[in-house]
Amino acid sequence: MLETAILSVENLYKSYGVGANKSRVINGLSFALRRGECYGLLGPNGAGKTTTLRLCLGLTAPDQGQITLVGRAVPHDARPARVKVGVVPQGDNLDPDFSVAENLLVFGRYFGMRDAEIAERIPKLLAFANLAAKKDARIGELSGGMKRRLTLARALVNDPDLIFMDEPTTGLDPQARHMIWDRLKALLAEGKTILLTTHFMDEAERLCNRLAVIDHGQMIAEGAPHELIARHIEAQVVEVYGENARAWGEQEGRNKSARLETSGETVFCYTNDAQPLLDGLQATQGVRYLHRPANLEDLFLKLTGREMRD
Repeated sequence: MLETAILSVENLYKSYGVGANKSRVINGLSFALRRGECYGLLGPNGAGKTTTLRLCLGLTAPDQGQITLVGRAVPHDARPARVKVGVVPQGDNLDPDFSVAENLLVFGRYFGMRDAEIAERIPKLLAFANLAAKKDARIGELSGGMKRRLTLARALVNDPDLIFMDEPTTGLDPQARHMIWDRLKALLAEGKTILLTTHFMDEAERLCNRLAVIDHGQMIAEGAPHELIARHIEAQVVEVYGENARAWGEQEGRNKSARLETSGETVFCYTNDAQPLLDGLQATQGVRYLHRPANLEDLFLKLTGREMRD
């Protein structure tokens, strides 16, 4: 593990259930976060991402393995470790009985902070979340994007070194998502460390210095986004649509691609030289096509499959 790791996980195992109903959720998982980086955990539904976060925070005890969080062993020293950690959960759990500012005040008290200390931080946190004008508003008066920004501000009330973010932009419109991204980049510029789970591949590609793809509780790939794409995926992708796409794929696309996949009515051609494909498509009736560089979504689908997960 990294000597400077702010979070390290070694050989982690976790199962639920008993007997024939026992199911292993985390299976020998190991990773470590460097201070000041954004590290992403990617995986399909049920891959073990949220369970991993709960284990790292000491909210669930592992069956086997070692976790060190901000220099403390978890779960044994989880409570003092969490003093230097912020958490943005999947869903907003703000208190509707309090105003925006009161939510920050009450949350700060959970960390043993004095009211005067919290009150001094509140204006900066509201400015960071672009919510200064909503200081006295009730939670029910806020839009979804405002609630998400307040949840992020609340996670910073104790000035944490490490922030856990579990799908922080799910359900937000593009404008709100981009605002959250800007705020996260600002935190990284300040030297904060972020552990991020997300289903948005463009979010991971924009924010993460490194990421791990996990499935069935196991790590199947780790590295910088561009390195992983170059390691596992051909450089270019041609997506072909239309009534004749499947027939074209079987007759011509397969012979001119390094790898071909079909999903629904779309044929995906992976190649390091797209020109032969493009030349053939220009003379083909009944198809439309898109030529683009390979991206993180292509990597994710190759490693975890295209089938739906419940």
